[in-house]
Amino acid sequence: MAVVIPYVREIDVAYGRCDQVSPLIRRVTANNPGPFTYMGTGTYIVGRGEVAVIDPGPDLGDHLEAIQAALPGERVSHILVTHHHLDHSPLARPLSEITGAKVWGRAVKTPVLQDEVKLEAGYDHFTPDIPLEGGEVIEGAGWTMEAIHTPGHTSNHICYALREENALFSGDHIMGWSTTVVTPPDGNMGDYLRSLEKVRARGFSTLWPTHGPPIGEVGPFIDAYAAHRLDRERQILDRLAAGDTRIKAMVPTIYAAVDPRLYPAAAHSVLAHMIELVKSGQVAADGPPALDSDYRLAP
Repeated sequence: MAVVIPYVREIDVAYGRCDQVSPLIRRVTANNPGPFTYMGTGTYIVGRGEVAVIDPGPDLGDHLEAIQAALPGERVSHILVTHHHLDHSPLARPLSEITGAKVWGRAVKTPVLQDEVKLEAGYDHFTPDIPLEGGEVIEGAGWTMEAIHTPGHTSNHICYALREENALFSGDHIMGWSTTVVTPPDGNMGDYLRSLEKVRARGFSTLWPTHGPPIGEVGPFIDAYAAHRLDRERQILDRLAAGDTRIKAMVPTIYAAVDPRLYPAAAHSVLAHMIELVKSGQVAADGPPALDSDYRLAP
């Protein structure tokens, strides 16, 4: 039986409006809805007076104006970025130039292939002012953030833990409305599952994804998220046993309930699983694992 993820999808969105969503957190949503961004990029503002801005978002002038309008008389002291996709990081530099705040995040070390750029919003040439490795504590006026390196969706993905509310800004690592795309070589399924466990072990009360509503029942949600990935692995092995040898032949069956526009991204997630299955010796390939490789169950 397929794993049922307890998705959280209800969210009241008005583009450009600033919503107070917790005692320390405000959210402004960008007008960039789509199959990978749900209702749009949620830019978070943490604190009062001197604030941190998390994931400034896509390069949209009206969104930059909305962030500024949400902060009358306040100063941005920190700009924090979860990762380098075009729906998360591009406004970091313009906002930094306007406010003087430094940009914090993790640089990308894995080269990106051209065909990957078409799968999501695309990749930004993101370079932080303050590079993070994970484990750093970032302090502001009335708030304390810890950087947690959570590779998997991308190699440079950072989540930010807000100590005062036992909450985590989870970026694209964990989303309430959908599973996360893992695209090799920058994405890595083994890293992703280990990062899920890292977050699970911290016992957060709330997750604030960049897209969609917060997740309140954190432990059970992450358990289902991880179980879903292991179920996908079983489905791949079943397709191999049924005689499918190519990833693109498997996708329509494995992802029958998914929007076909997401099939190219789904194929990359299958590849991410296949790389791990080849590494563990359960599957053999006719060369290095790739989208167009032939696969078979290992003897």
